[in-house]
Amino acid sequence: MRKNKLEKRTSRSILSLLLTGLFLFITGCKEKIPEIQIDMPGTTSRYMKLNLSSANHMNITRTASNAYRLTTTGEDPYIVSEKLMIPVHKDSVVLTFEYKSSAKIDFIQVFLGHPITEARSIFFGSLSPTSSWKTASLNLYEIINKLSWGKVGDVFRLDFGNRPGIDIEIKNIYFRALNEEERGIVIAAEEQTKKDEAVAQSLSKYLSQKFSSQIEEVKVENDKITISGRHNGEGTFSLREILPNDTLTTTTHFRNRIPLENKTFRVTVDRKGTIGDLQYDRLLSKWVIVKDSPSKNEIASHARYADVITPQRSMQPGIMKSKKGLGGFFMNQFQSDLDILGIHSITINIPFTAFMYASPGANRIAHQYGNKTYYFARDGYLNGLDQALKAAAQRDIVVAAIILVQKASECADPEIGRLLQHPDFTSEGIYTMPNLTTDESVHCYAAALDFLASRYNTPENTHGRIHKWIMHNEVDAGLSWTNMGRKPMMVYLDTYIKSMRMCHNISRAYDEHSEVMGSYTHSWTAPVELYASKELLENLVSFSRVEGDFQWGVAYHPYPQDLNEPKTWLDTKATFSTGSQLVTFKNLEVIDHWIKQPANQYLGATKRTLWLSENGTNSRTYGEQDLKEQAAGFAYAWKKLSKLDGIDGIQWHNWIDNRHEFGLRIGLRKFPDDESDPGGAKPVWHAYKAADTDEEDAVFDQYKTLIGITNWSEIMKTIH
Repeated sequence: MRKNKLEKRTSRSILSLLLTGLFLFITGCKEKIPEIQIDMPGTTSRYMKLNLSSANHMNITRTASNAYRLTTTGEDPYIVSEKLMIPVHKDSVVLTFEYKSSAKIDFIQVFLGHPITEARSIFFGSLSPTSSWKTASLNLYEIINKLSWGKVGDVFRLDFGNRPGIDIEIKNIYFRALNEEERGIVIAAEEQTKKDEAVAQSLSKYLSQKFSSQIEEVKVENDKITISGRHNGEGTFSLREILPNDTLTTTTHFRNRIPLENKTFRVTVDRKGTIGDLQYDRLLSKWVIVKDSPSKNEIASHARYADVITPQRSMQPGIMKSKKGLGGFFMNQFQSDLDILGIHSITINIPFTAFMYASPGANRIAHQYGNKTYYFARDGYLNGLDQALKAAAQRDIVVAAIILVQKASECADPEIGRLLQHPDFTSEGIYTMPNLTTDESVHCYAAALDFLASRYNTPENTHGRIHKWIMHNEVDAGLSWTNMGRKPMMVYLDTYIKSMRMCHNISRAYDEHSEVMGSYTHSWTAPVELYASKELLENLVSFSRVEGDFQWGVAYHPYPQDLNEPKTWLDTKATFSTGSQLVTFKNLEVIDHWIKQPANQYLGATKRTLWLSENGTNSRTYGEQDLKEQAAGFAYAWKKLSKLDGIDGIQWHNWIDNRHEFGLRIGLRKFPDDESDPGGAKPVWHAYKAADTDEEDAVFDQYKTLIGITNWSEIMKTIH
């Protein structure tokens, strides 16, 4: 996993309940403050006590009655409060404390117990370093009300980021009422939630709606776009263009009215359009029939995206000769593993905002998109990306790029960050959903995709090749990995589909075989944060059915139920039912069954690509038994997936153990800085090498006893 990922996933997600409008507010304060009164008649605030015996990954001492000094010593520093002796007043919903810190605390997570679970937690952004006292206010309004927390005997837990070596002082921990500013934020959040829910309802209605008019085909050529269809009924009808930043079901302003004189029509328009001074590509638009009236225009058909896109170049399809691949590939001293292990596919992370700029600079590549020029830094990340992709192309390895959009604070250029961070992004997000709410932002995002697609799809493979595009990361865990705030599923999915469609259409303009893929955790029917994978996938199928199908695939992450536990066959939440809570290595039959259903196939006839694009089993230590269990977990997974023809490949993650992955050792190789065997090949490496070769059974059979079988056929199950 990429940096910080496993810290968020050890219990499947550290960020399970961030609520819209909750924020971190920091102000300076005096060294001493009086007992603080809650602004409610007859109530007095009381300072909370911390239970020092509950401290984890920290050394902590009490320096005064309500003051503490601590030093973080590991990657999961937390402490639990003492039990409440009296109830917290129902209006006291802001957890407040004063603090000093020697370094930035990357995040604060608050758990409300009992029990202490991820589902009962909320995540806040960073605390800045300070040598003078500052006040942190954590607005718990919605989660406290949701859980009815604050009774006698209840506790809370404070998690202070994920880094050791930080000296922190904290004092005067109490709960208070919302102030005027905070109350305004809550009210605004509630209003936004109502608007989002209305949009979600309109999208659901749209999906199930029957229309007598229909757009039958959208054909995109180099300079022209032809839209064909028919309309029925009395009245005046027109063809309208819907851009990515339009919300079809709620818009009151339809663009570019084209009158429809005949019931059957075939309309041709210029491919390039303009909005003000901005030239855009109608390749990205969808088209809808509208019934016009003086008082209200109404949609009279489902919208339709491009069905046929004429490619600018002739590219050969990528063909995998084996299901065996590597996840998160990068250039290093173990590059020869591509050959030794028999690798035929890789994934590679592309956070393009790390090298994209809005203005020229030294050693930046200019890329014109429409009538605007964007710039991409040649040195650093892009140079390494070129090297990795060329190494793959030289071996005919199929490559899937994982497209990631960094939050604004991490973008190389603040202007690109301003354009591309989603306006509803919240601080717990590691990456953002791209901002597709304005013409300017859509243009910027499209330019980035166009740069990548044009650079990595040339007949000569000048810079390497990208065959598939994994859109963002683990969208069912969107609060963490593709953040646009806490949204109803249909609203979130609507934006995600727009991002997928944009990448599909742009990449298809250069490579007719290009394919986009959706990224999902091992959640199936049990949401990992807000959404469940199956729910998202089935609604994606529905949108594809009514708006013109496109060839998307699935990039699934079937990690074991507990990432620390390699014996995946013990997963209790992974059952052999279509309604299983999780899909892990144990029950891959479930997603194999789903992907092969005719209703889920591309145009009802072609199976969609299914990659297990990020997954691995863990070795708790480098002890002999732990290493054997890790290898057994892989052997179990391989023997199962190799028999399931709905699964096209597995990209093992992690290739090499990483010190930043919260103590997990899920790599094929040991830590590069291991004292006794740096980067050494683990037993799972040897098992991976043997997979899909004549040596497979000779290497794998030693693990049968550990798994509890005598024949590999025993692990295959029937779905019910």
